[in-house]
Amino acid sequence: MNLSHWLARNAERNPNFDALFLGEKRIFSYGELWAAVKGAASWLCDMGIRPGDRVGIFMKNTPEYLVVFYAIWAAGGVVVPINGKLHPKEADWILQNADCDHVLCCNSLGPALCEVSDVRVQIPKLADFLSECSFDIKHRRSDDLAWLFYTSGTTGRPKGVMITHGMIQTMALGYFADVDEVRSTDATLYAAPMSHGAGLYSIQHVLAGARHVIPESGGFDEAEIFALAKHFGAVHMFAAPTMVKRMTQYAKEHGETGKGLRTIVYAGGPMYMADIIEAVDHFGPRFVQIYGQGECPMGITVLPRSDVTDRTHPRWRERLKSVGYAQSAVEVRITGSNGETLPLGAVGEIMVRGDLVMPGYWQNPSASAETLVQGWLKTGDMGALDADGYLTLHDRSKDMIISGGTNIYPREVEEVLLEHPAVREASVVGRPHPEWGEDVVAFVVATGIDATDLDRFCLEHMARFKRPKSYVFVDELPKNNYGKILKTELRQRL
Repeated sequence: MNLSHWLARNAERNPNFDALFLGEKRIFSYGELWAAVKGAASWLCDMGIRPGDRVGIFMKNTPEYLVVFYAIWAAGGVVVPINGKLHPKEADWILQNADCDHVLCCNSLGPALCEVSDVRVQIPKLADFLSECSFDIKHRRSDDLAWLFYTSGTTGRPKGVMITHGMIQTMALGYFADVDEVRSTDATLYAAPMSHGAGLYSIQHVLAGARHVIPESGGFDEAEIFALAKHFGAVHMFAAPTMVKRMTQYAKEHGETGKGLRTIVYAGGPMYMADIIEAVDHFGPRFVQIYGQGECPMGITVLPRSDVTDRTHPRWRERLKSVGYAQSAVEVRITGSNGETLPLGAVGEIMVRGDLVMPGYWQNPSASAETLVQGWLKTGDMGALDADGYLTLHDRSKDMIISGGTNIYPREVEEVLLEHPAVREASVVGRPHPEWGEDVVAFVVATGIDATDLDRFCLEHMARFKRPKSYVFVDELPKNNYGKILKTELRQRL
């Protein structure tokens, strides 16, 4: 079933329910939102979009984002959401790999993308879709692609995770079963990028007929979040642990109580126990943790509100350090180096199986075969299960850096550094950071350049948030007998 049916049905049953807001300003009811989606879907079809075609979205959080999201699905297309913080060259690589003929952009990103890409750039405006029109939703099966999510690994280039209509439906229904209730009187606040988890989480709020609030800032601003929460009440939001920490600090400094915030689902990076204890002490029982990956979106484990809040269980601290227990739609196990299931308490690779696991990577059979083994997803994360089924993460088997809840892959940064003619070798590692979790440090073997030169070069070729925050110039990089760079030793130097 096509995901856009959920929006169409709510518009039929509850056309006057409030649907979409920009700040406190009401933009659409559900009836008006569906009318705009139909207009946008018809526009896409007139441009030649057919079922199965990939359509890029390279936008900041705007009201148009939600409209084109569902319009692409209604037209039978596959959404390819691209983080608005990426460099235009990085966005273009994704568009080319996904075979996108069209990309939908906002005014702030479209012109720069046009300079580097030959993909047809469109800048949709709500006013273009307000005329009444009829539109028949294109049929989609559960195993048809709905979303192509570009993630990456230590191999450098991003990989397109294939996410189907059925996977997203399973994720949304699992949210109701495991994570939280959603009512039509609730509101979801898009303070995190809609190209990632916040956008995925729109679907269950559409199903429930809840309100969708786009901050006027288009992103994360503590004062704006607290003001909107008080205005709308019963607000849900998805947040990285860094965002939770910043909200707690701001609230304590400015006397905010979190009034109007009902649920904050946090994920996307390590949440330090002291930070979540402080947040719960200040805001009360508003927090739920989930653990997932693009390859199993938002749906591996859950630490429910009751466990995040509980201080009476004899092992409450151990549970608070965990990422919870398996969500309803998946199985989780821990394996050793030979694929054997390890006993409780032993640390090994986290494996996941279920209807929420991806069918594979887009046009990348070798990576798919390496990651999907006998029906199980190899997450690349290390962890251990206790006797009650709670999963604790211990390390990442990959060298991924998580800064502010955003994944940064060292190989991508290293490849850019090595394009500079004066750089002979480069190795990138994460350094603990009190606010962002980690930041990026580059060890560089080079001659005739300094950190300012390298920083300027990086900004020309990659997103600002990926660039190293520090450059350490060395005569040589530590290596083992096989010539492999010893990143563990570099981390120890830091």
